[in-house]
Amino acid sequence: MGEVAPKGSEGAFMDKRRNHELVSNARNLRKEMTKEERHLWYDCLRFCRPRFRRQEIIGNYIADFYCSQAKLVVELDGSQHYNPEEMAYDERRTAYFHCLGITVMRFTNEEIQKEFDAVCQRLWNCLADGGYHPSVSFADS
Repeated sequence: MGEVAPKGSEGAFMDKRRNHELVSNARNLRKEMTKEERHLWYDCLRFCRPRFRRQEIIGNYIADFYCSQAKLVVELDGSQHYNPEEMAYDERRTAYFHCLGITVMRFTNEEIQKEFDAVCQRLWNCLADGGYHPSVSFADS
C-alpha cells in the first residue's frame, strides 16, 4: 500500500473521490467490523466528543478510528498484526501518521476483551492530555 509521505507534503489527505478502491475498502470494513471494533465503537467512541469516525481514509491508509479534532488515530491489532510483514506495514503507517502530526494509540484485541474499561480510560486520558474535555453526547445520534 502507501508509503510515508515527505514531511510537510501537501495533499497528505488525498481526495477520497480519486481512490475508489480505498473508499470501497473503508465502507466494507465499517460493515464488517470485528467484535472488538464493534465493542470499542458502540460502547466507548460512538457518542464521544470530540467526535471519532470509523475506518477513516488518511492518505493511502485506512485508520480504524480517527478523531480529526484531536488528531488521534486508534488502531486495534488482532493476531495478524504480529507477523513481521504486518508489523513493518504498521510501522510505516504509524510513521506516516506521525508526519501529519497525528498521535496513534494501539490496543490489542485481548486488551479490548479483558481490559475494556482501562482502554477507554487511556483514550479519555489521552484526549484530556491534549486539552480536550471528552464527554459523551447522545444528542447528535
